[in-house]
Formats: sequence, structure tokens, C-alpha cells
Amino acid sequence: MRINGRNRLACKTLIKDLDISKPIYVEAIKGLPLEKDLIVDMEPFFQSYREIQPFLVASSTPKDGKERIQSVAQRARFDDTTKCILCAACTSSCPVFWTDGQYFGPAAIVNAHRFIFDSRDEGAQVRLDILNDREGVWRCRTTFNCTEACPRGIQVTKAIAEVKNAILRGKADVPAA
Repeated sequence: MRINGRNRLACKTLIKDLDISKPIYVEAIKGLPLEKDLIVDMEPFFQSYREIQPFLVASSTPKDGKERIQSVAQRARFDDTTKCILCAACTSSCPVFWTDGQYFGPAAIVNAHRFIFDSRDEGAQVRLDILNDREGVWRCRTTFNCTEACPRGIQVTKAIAEVKNAILRGKADVPAA
């Protein structure tokens, strides 16, 4: 929710960390339909998330029928974006999301990043095609609100820029095994 004009996790926000000499304002997050009081309809947020196909796409069977091996460097390539908890703090802090109900939003792009740069995934190009849309990554205005709002410290704006670069190059850079 918004606490004193900033997106925060209410469960992690301590009164001692706020300026209690002034009133504390608690509001619903922006950009999503208000249901009641502080409750918003999260369905548009989750619809964008589902559209980017946030799951591993692997048509091949793992070597020797075992797990899909990944090097430390390959895992590190997308490690930051695995921290997303789908709280919508980044998306609901985005001015483009507030004004354009069709924009995927930062959280969906972050979750696409997580799989686009996963060496085990075979669906990167499909996701890049989805995000190379009028309402995809090109709507981002790089205001850094999303990165500042993320309670997990994810470099959201950096992830969006990396997806843009992958679209321009026509492929994701994934370290060799």
C-alpha cells in the first residue's frame, strides 16, 4: 500500500521508521481498480504477469534424465529478478501504468527477464516478441520509480533495459556453461 506517499509493504513498515511528528497517511496503491477501503483489484496486474508466460519452457529432456544443469555464471545472469514476490509495488509506482491500463508494467517485465535470460529456457524469443509490443517494454519512461519502490531491492529499471537490449539484438545474452 502507499504509506506517506510511498509504496511500501505494510507488514514490513515500522512506525519507528516514519516521522511520527506528522500524520501518517495510508492509501491503496495506485493504478489498479479500488474495491473497498485499501483493497484493490489485482486481476489486471496478474493478467499482465500471466501474459508474459512466467514459467520454464523446455521441450527437451534433461541430459541423462537428470536435472537441467546450470553454471554459477548462468544463474547469476538472472538471479536478481528471481527475488520478485509479486507485491505490485513497482508496477503501481509507475506513472505509465497509472495512465495506460494496457501497459504490462515493471513486475511482468521483471518476471519475463527471469526466464528470458535463463539458459535452461527455450521460450525467450516468444517472450521477447510479446514485450516488443506497443504496450511492452517500449512504454517504459525510465523514471526509476519502480526500482525505488521495490521492497526486495531488485534493479527493475536495469532489468527492463536488458530486455530492451535483447529485443534490439534479437536474442538474449546467456553465458555459456
